[in-house]
Amino acid sequence: MGAGGRMNVANTNKPPAHKRVPISKPPFELSDLKKAIPPHCFERSLVRSFAALFRDFIIIGALYYLADTFIPMLPKPLAYVAWPVYWFFQGAYLMGLWVIGHECGHHGFSEYPWLNDTIGFIVHSLILTPYFGFKYSHRTHHANTNSIEYDEVWIPKRKADKLYSEILNNPTGAFIVFTFKIVLGFPLYFVFNLYGRKYEKGITSHFYPYSPIFNDSERFQIFLTDLGVFATCYAVYRAAVVMGTQWVINIYGMPILFMSGFFILLTYLHHTHPAIPHYDSTEWDWLRGALATVDRNFGFLNHAFHDVTRTHTLHHLFPTIPHYHTFEAREAVKPILGEYYKYDDTPILEAVWRETKDCIFIEPDEVNGQKKGIYWFHK
Repeated sequence: MGAGGRMNVANTNKPPAHKRVPISKPPFELSDLKKAIPPHCFERSLVRSFAALFRDFIIIGALYYLADTFIPMLPKPLAYVAWPVYWFFQGAYLMGLWVIGHECGHHGFSEYPWLNDTIGFIVHSLILTPYFGFKYSHRTHHANTNSIEYDEVWIPKRKADKLYSEILNNPTGAFIVFTFKIVLGFPLYFVFNLYGRKYEKGITSHFYPYSPIFNDSERFQIFLTDLGVFATCYAVYRAAVVMGTQWVINIYGMPILFMSGFFILLTYLHHTHPAIPHYDSTEWDWLRGALATVDRNFGFLNHAFHDVTRTHTLHHLFPTIPHYHTFEAREAVKPILGEYYKYDDTPILEAVWRETKDCIFIEPDEVNGQKKGIYWFHK
């Protein structure tokens, strides 16, 4: 076995995409990976970071100008086609803008924490994302990736949940789950922590300053987050008053809906795959958890998303590396990672449908009559 990993024998005949990653302790440490990465990959350039930010604003502005100027001039049948095309591409580049805000939360935008938080707060507020709320819950996600007790997002269901393991465990149910995720997953995650960790006490929301997600030193920043998103909502309301509701829906509302769908696709597919394990507290450790992620290929959309789609595993290992260095850093550590690295270039629509219908719940394999603390997806 490559990299010294022990594989589950029952899966050796599966297609490569389903081949399970090793579950033994890796024969390398994080320090070994860091030594393999060229030192300049850890350097953050204000010029390159602002260039990426301005690239997004320029493309978003150009798409807005083209849509607002020319689509109303088209005959109605053509306009009915042109608007969805605009929504799709505007949503994709808004997702690219979201990636920049996410990078700010990891302090990967610049060497200056105050600048990172300022840019991230402004960018995420403009696209209805609670910057500080997400920054802090996302920090916990990175600290506990694929821990079934302490991870903060995409917590898998268990077989005991009959709604998923029985009622929705069919093609029709999979379609309902997929549609619900894509359309409503983004707002419901941030407002009600849907798909997130379950807390025993308190109101769990990225907008609630006293949510158990946050500690006392962070609550004021959650209040600021609420003000930022509220300011954007008020600006959208004023635009609707002046320009009309239909204009706001076409220009801003639908692109945000598409961006929300892209957010769900990226995060879901990076953390949901038949070949990656989840761990309980008897087996989990940080390095194996960080390695239990999947890099994906979104085709031409990689450009819109700053190519973070193909470097997510590297991002979990070294989250402060800026996006423009992650590809080089990934190539540097791949020879060391060996079979511990998972890349799946299955076409995205095929992949999300496969994962939706095959990754219904997690259960541990039975070894010598006992179930250990390593969990795999089943259907």
